[in-house]
Amino acid sequence: MYIHAVSHYLPTQVVGNEHFTQLNGLASEWIIERTGIEERRKAGPDENANTLAVEAVRALQEKADLSEVDLIVGATYTPHDTIVTLAHVVQHHLHIPDIPVVSISSACSSLLNAIEIVEGYFALKKARRALVVVSEHNTAYYNEEDTVSGHLWGDGSAALLLTKERQSPDDMTIHCVITGGAATSGKATTAVVLKPLERGVIMPHGRDVFSNACQYMPKVSQQVLYRCGLTLHDVDYILPHQANLRISRNVMQTLGLPEEKLISNIHRLGNTGCAGCAIGLSENWDTFQKGQRIIVTVFGGGYSYGAMLVEV
Repeated sequence: MYIHAVSHYLPTQVVGNEHFTQLNGLASEWIIERTGIEERRKAGPDENANTLAVEAVRALQEKADLSEVDLIVGATYTPHDTIVTLAHVVQHHLHIPDIPVVSISSACSSLLNAIEIVEGYFALKKARRALVVVSEHNTAYYNEEDTVSGHLWGDGSAALLLTKERQSPDDMTIHCVITGGAATSGKATTAVVLKPLERGVIMPHGRDVFSNACQYMPKVSQQVLYRCGLTLHDVDYILPHQANLRISRNVMQTLGLPEEKLISNIHRLGNTGCAGCAIGLSENWDTFQKGQRIIVTVFGGGYSYGAMLVEV
C-alpha cells in the first residue's frame, strides 16, 4: 500500500525550558542533556485532541482529495471524548457517511497499529482509500510540576492518506509493517501510566522505559528489514518515536548507523506521543529523494512496539 500524502498541525503556543526552570527549578541545560528537548507546543484553551485532528485533516485537504475516503482510523491516548472519538469528529468534518470509522489506542505505538488496521481492511477488500489521523493533547493530562516527566510532553497531530494502489509517482510505498505487544517485559504495566481519574500521565519507572525502548526499536527494525530481504546498508533514514533524544541516539548506535541518518523533531516539539513520527514524515516529505528508504520505529507504554519500512 502507499502513503499518498501526509500533513501535520502544531499549536501556536511555544513552551520553552525556562518555564520549567521557573516552575520547579529544572535547569534548561539539564533538560536538554537528559532529553534533548528545548521547547514544545501547547494546545490553546479552545483546542483538544479532536480539534487538533481536524486541523491536520484540513492541512491534508490542501494536498489531496479526501472526498473518496472509505475508511477512517484515528489514534490517540489523550482523548477529548471517549465516545465521540477523534475519528468520528473527522468523519463529521469530511461529511462522508456510512464508512468504517474506528479508533485505536496503544500508547505511542498507535500510529503503526492504525496503519496495520488499514492494511487489514485493504487485504479484505473492505477499503481502498484510508485516512489515518493521529493526535495527542498531552498537556490536558500531564502534571507539569512533576519533575520526572512533566517537562517531556507536547501537543500535535498529523494525518495520512493511504491508498491500496499508487496514485502518484511521488507516493511512498509501504513495504512492511510489524507491531507487537511487550507487556511481559520489565515493568511494562506500571512504568508509564495515564489514569484520568487519578493523577494523569506519570512515568514512575522511566529507566525501564528507556532500556526496553532501546531494545525493542532496533530489534523490530531489523526484523522488518529481514522480512523485506534488505540490510541496514539499504536504509537512508531512521525515524524513531520522539520520546527522548538519548533513546534515539542509542537506537542508532545499536543499529550501527551514523547520526546523520536520524530524523528527529523532539528538540522543537517534545514528546508528541503517537503523532511524533507522522509529524516527522510530514516535515521531511519534500526533502526525501526517489528511492530512499525510511524505517519508522516506535515504542510505547504498556509496552507496545513496531516498525515500518517505507520507500520514496
